[in-house]
Amino acid sequence: MVSSALALSDDQAEAWDRVTDVLTSAGVDIVNETLTPRADGKASALAIVGKAGSGKTLLLARLAQALETAGVDVVSGDWEGRRRKDRRTLAILAPTNKAASVLRSRGVPATTIHRILYTPVYDPEYERIAEWLAGQGERPEVEGLTDAALDRAFAFYQANKSIPGALAAAGLRGSDFITGWKRREEPLDIGFVDESSMLDARQFDDLREIFPTLVLFGDPAQLAPVNNSGEMVFDTFPERRKLELHRVHRQAGDNPILDLAHALADPDLGFEQFERMVEDAARDDPRVVIGQRVESDLMARSPVLVWRNATRIRLIHAFRAAFGAPEDGLLPGEPLICDGIELPLKHRKRRLDLEARGLIKGAQVVYLGPGRKPGFSLLHVMGAEDPRLSAASIIKIEKPDEEEPFIPFAANMGAAFLHGAAVTIHKAQGSQWPTVQVFAPDLYAAARAGRVEAGHPLWKRLAYVAITRAEERLIWVTRYRLGKPKAPLDTTDLAAPAPRLALEEQQS
Repeated sequence: MVSSALALSDDQAEAWDRVTDVLTSAGVDIVNETLTPRADGKASALAIVGKAGSGKTLLLARLAQALETAGVDVVSGDWEGRRRKDRRTLAILAPTNKAASVLRSRGVPATTIHRILYTPVYDPEYERIAEWLAGQGERPEVEGLTDAALDRAFAFYQANKSIPGALAAAGLRGSDFITGWKRREEPLDIGFVDESSMLDARQFDDLREIFPTLVLFGDPAQLAPVNNSGEMVFDTFPERRKLELHRVHRQAGDNPILDLAHALADPDLGFEQFERMVEDAARDDPRVVIGQRVESDLMARSPVLVWRNATRIRLIHAFRAAFGAPEDGLLPGEPLICDGIELPLKHRKRRLDLEARGLIKGAQVVYLGPGRKPGFSLLHVMGAEDPRLSAASIIKIEKPDEEEPFIPFAANMGAAFLHGAAVTIHKAQGSQWPTVQVFAPDLYAAARAGRVEAGHPLWKRLAYVAITRAEERLIWVTRYRLGKPKAPLDTTDLAAPAPRLALEEQQS
């Protein structure tokens, strides 16, 4: 059996076999590595759920690898190539750039849901290069591009499998080869969706329209989308369409962070008892730390996770004061969170350009400096494949005890941003950082409030999500204090990649 060869656990092997059956019924046999053309009218959705560390990502990656081996093409939002009647495709999706980048860091070629819903329109001259790179055409001769430039594009694509990145390595800008964006009209084939606990009903309906075969991977212990009444989309699936994975450690030794997260499932566990467990873990393992104050240096790249909005605003204000940020502007290196695109309907192309580059609601961004035009900002989009851009920006800095935010500078319209040194735990879902600071006084406030969500104490859901954002180290902050920065804000850690889309020029 294929699953036994992959050395999966028993529940992973069962899930593998169930997904294999669904794929086989759709004409994709990963056991015998045979494909048949997709038949219209057949639709199927399956959910694989499990808590942090249960092996969902491992299973997703190995299923994707098996599909590729069987001859299924993995598509992204960058470029899809010519359609063939007998072609079978797979798209691996995540709700946010950061969640997609977590998968890519593990070797899984993931993209965002938005990049699949909206596809780029290529200039025909440069699309010939894309076809050649993807093995669908002969090496082209393109006016203005030397053989050396094409060789650079080829070498880049072999290493990264990114068409835009390869074209940029040849010396082209995105505005040269992408003429616009359009809503996808034709359906795709097979879709794998990671972090599906973040999906709302509308996103799920959009995906069902595009993918006849859909497999959701999600964590039932996370927080449901705000507009989903405490319910996740896979909660509505019949039991025969849901499979649950149980714990498999992410690393060889015991992981104290996961131990704490799984301890929250005990219905008799109270907040004070749980905090003592955190203290015990901190004494035994350096991966768990009790913090007497928030570390301001970490906030620039890894936001403090809080429950209350008032706490978030006060911590942001304290962060800016600690680094000496002026009230009438931003310092390079300050973190931001995209709060959406404020453009009228007639500027739909501009909106799609910005969103396609990663400026979707909730995206984490670092401010690099002012753009060449008033109201424009140079930005680094965390987790995006082509992270650097310049865009019209509306930046809002909220202040404690004031209803209206302070706006240091703003374009008339464009991408809107809030400060990102602290974020709510809801907004942190789908993201992970090497070190995470969790603001425990907020969780204590949630426990005292006695609030319940989907039958579980809210503080436990909040603590679970916050703790599992930490990849390597958890700092449990117990006091409302902020440590002094050890160094000024800096951007040298954000290396500039080759690709860069000049949105300033496109929006002139």
